[in-house]
Amino acid sequence: MSILIVDDTPVNLVLLEDILKQEGYGDIHCVGSAREAFAFLERGGPLGPDVDLILMDVVMPGMDGIEACRQIKAQERLKDIPVVMITVRDDTEALQQSFAAGANDYIIKPVKETELLSRTRSVMRLKREIDCRKAREAELLRMTEQLEIINKTLENLINIDSLTEVANRRYFDRLLENEWQRAIRRADSLALLMIDLDDFKAYNETYGHQKGDQCLRQVASALNEVIKRAGDLVVRYGGEEFAVVLPNTDSEGAMVVAERLRSEIDTLKIPHEHASSGDTLTVSIGIAAGVPKEGDDRRQIVTAAESALYIAKSEGRNCIRVAKDSCA
Repeated sequence: MSILIVDDTPVNLVLLEDILKQEGYGDIHCVGSAREAFAFLERGGPLGPDVDLILMDVVMPGMDGIEACRQIKAQERLKDIPVVMITVRDDTEALQQSFAAGANDYIIKPVKETELLSRTRSVMRLKREIDCRKAREAELLRMTEQLEIINKTLENLINIDSLTEVANRRYFDRLLENEWQRAIRRADSLALLMIDLDDFKAYNETYGHQKGDQCLRQVASALNEVIKRAGDLVVRYGGEEFAVVLPNTDSEGAMVVAERLRSEIDTLKIPHEHASSGDTLTVSIGIAAGVPKEGDDRRQIVTAAESALYIAKSEGRNCIRVAKDSCA
């Protein structure tokens, strides 16, 4: 346990140090002024000095002990160090000033050995309790931060498709329900795009599943490049099918986005020698959009978008079709 004694009288420094050393306190530092005390305390760096107790004389030239105590307690890195004032004054005003400055205790001069050791032991116990509390708080903070990281990781595992790193079907169902209810409350249009990779079974059979997985990752990344607006979401709906949720978007706006998506996939130029609409990979897109009303079921928009996608596939692929009466 480290003790700092601050007194401008050398005899007092020797006396206090000798009493404390005889009691077994070995790490004792003596300085003759508040200025020297602050210089010593600065050595600890931003985390604070390794000092467990300060014994501070009140009457000193320059800055007195009360002002020094006040400045120590005003600093975040020093405020938890107990300060015991040593004073020749025992009047109420002097004691009130000491405690108002943040002192933890006081000793009246001339210092009695029994009183000094008793006060020192008491304040040292307080310092240990403070250190234990701070250690528990730091450990709790560390555990809380670790728990947040773990929860975030688990949330990603639950909500993110591991292959494509876009949202998965589980997250899609929850998000669509939320956006559906929001659209009802605000009387906003909600749009849903269902996107299917054309002739993907033939792609896998021709190039292998490893290439197929790589293709899915490329497509997911390309879709995300287009979908930039906050609130819009790309989802791997299942297999080679993706979905895009577009809040506050009508069918015309959804058509613009869908064409950008279809064109973006075209620009990838992923070779597909068995594609029915060319020699590169393409996508078909079904759109459903509308303003849902109270009592409508969100599955209506999914069914409508899938029906539009089926029409796009049956009418030659690599095209976009819009469903009618998406929320009726």
